[in-house]
Formats: sequence, C-alpha cells, structure tokens
Amino acid sequence: MWSSNVVIITILVIIECIEVGLNTLNKAATTRGMSNFVFIFYANALALFFLVPSTFIYHRMRPCRKLNFSIFSRMILIAFLSCSVQILWYFGIGYSNPILASAMTDVIPAFTFLIAVIAGMEKLGLKLKSSLAKFIGTIILIIGALLMTFYIGPPIFSNQSITPLNNFHQLQISTKSNWILGGFLLATANLLLAILYIVQAWTINDYPEEFVVTTVTCGLVTIISGVVGLIAEQNLSSWRLKPDLELITVCYAAILMIVLRSLVFIWALKKKGPVFVVMIKPLGMIVAVIMGVIFLGDVLHVGNIIGGMIIALGFYSVMWGKSKEEMCVEDITKDSTRVSLLHRQSDNNA
Repeated sequence: MWSSNVVIITILVIIECIEVGLNTLNKAATTRGMSNFVFIFYANALALFFLVPSTFIYHRMRPCRKLNFSIFSRMILIAFLSCSVQILWYFGIGYSNPILASAMTDVIPAFTFLIAVIAGMEKLGLKLKSSLAKFIGTIILIIGALLMTFYIGPPIFSNQSITPLNNFHQLQISTKSNWILGGFLLATANLLLAILYIVQAWTINDYPEEFVVTTVTCGLVTIISGVVGLIAEQNLSSWRLKPDLELITVCYAAILMIVLRSLVFIWALKKKGPVFVVMIKPLGMIVAVIMGVIFLGDVLHVGNIIGGMIIALGFYSVMWGKSKEEMCVEDITKDSTRVSLLHRQSDNNA
C-alpha cells in the first residue's frame, strides 16, 4: 500500500511540474509574440489528433454507451467553460506570472465549496469540525489570494543572468495595474474551473465514458477556440507557428497537458479519490517559484511568499475538512452495512 502511494504521489508531482512548465513556456512564448488565441486552438487541435484514434482503439475492445442529447448538451457546456478557462488563464499569466497562477489554483477547492453551498449541494453546518474547517479554510484562501493580487512588496531574490528562455525584458510586473488585472483573470478562470469540475463530475456520473467525454469536448473546444481566434486574430501572420519556442509550447500543451494529464488524473481519481489528488497542488507554487526565477528571471517578492503561505494554510484546512467528511461517510456506510447484515442474520435465525 505504501509503495503504491509513493508511485501515485511521484506521478502527480511530475504532472504538477509539467503544468508549471507549460505556464512558464507560455509566458516566454507570448512575450516573444505568440498569440494566446492561436496557441489555444493549435494545442486543442493537436490533442484531438491524438485523442480520436485512442478513443476508437479503446472502444473497439469495449463497446461505448449511447450518447443522448442531455449528455451532449452538458459536453457543449463543458467545452464553453473549458475554452473560457484557457483564454482567461493564459491571458492572466501574461499580465502576471506563473507563480501567481500556481498559487491561484489552490483557491479552486474554496470556490467549489462556495458554489456547492449556494447551489444547495452542501450544507454549511458550522457545528461540525469538517464544515468549520472548510469554511475557515475558504476565508483564509480568499485572503491569501487577495494579498498575492494586491500586495507585491519589496523584492527578495531575482536571477539577473540571461538564459535561453530569458533574453527578453522582464514584463511580468511592469505596472501594478497589470498585476491586479492578471490576478483578477486568474481568479475568474479558477471560478469557472470549479464550475467546470462540478459539470464534469455530473456528466461522468451519468455517462461514465471518460475517453468519449474528453474527445468530444476537446473537439468542441477546438471549434469554439477557432471561431474566437479568427475574430480576435485577423492578422494571418499570427496563425503561422514559428518552428521554435511557439511550436514547442503547442506540442507540450497538447501531448503532455491536454492528453497525458487528463488520463493521469482520471487514473489517480479512480485509485485514490479527489482529496488525495489535489493534496499535491501547493507543491506547484514551489516549482513555479524555482522555474520562474531560473527561466524567466522572475523577481521573488515578499507578497509572493506571505500570500503563498496563507493560501497553502487555507488549502490544507479545506482539504482536511473534506477528508474528515469522506471518513464520516465511509463510517456511516460501514455501520449501515453491519446493521443490514445483523438484520438478515436475525431474520434467518427466526
């Protein structure tokens, strides 16, 4: 059991590093002139190129369930949410940096909790330790996110050396207004991402065909991002991918993020559940700091450190509350199973 946990944790940490790596590459590529609209379209189109044959091969061995209008409508909603998240996310990184982006992903559990409470999917019972921990953790997360967005603080450390990815002027904190706008875009992206997770869980619960859902939604995102891109980027030269950092970033995003990351997350969720999977997320901040300083020449500020620590504290508070709830549900299920077995035994004896 222990060795299997180590394997899963190691794989999830690698995926987290891959995600931060994409944020760093995207920041570098867009600073050199790559359009985010073009990047999102090409990344999803290339991912679809790999997903379609994989889905056909998988379902040749295992018949696929029939797709109805209700499920397809949800897939359209997932596609619109996914496309919106990607646009807001990469533009947010453009106005800020990958460190803030990685920190903001830890706010997703708080958004999910708030949405569930507002939608009546979850009750806010503050007398229970689990609910109280989630409520306090949500408040702490929001405070940490606001602090990282509105307070930069004096610089602590910076890498002044020029690296292969950093022969351009540092633009991430050119003005405070840009930084705040970046934080707002990233927060909005994570709010939509929390809604996206809920819709995905709702869809997979009624239609447990992960390959089909992933492939169809990726195809829809490709269409939507293509239409949006043609409207936003009418200059044809923007659609020509340069065979340098731009092409590397697109291939990286398509193969490692959209395809590999999705499959690994589905595998990890089935093995250990959502709480175990997202516990790795705060490590992304550490990786983002290291990669940002080394490859982008990011300046590490006091606000990054304080805000990141507060966000990590709130994140683990929410996760502790969620794990306690799951343990309570498991105990109740076990108790009900025991009671039903005792009833059956007594009926048989009678």
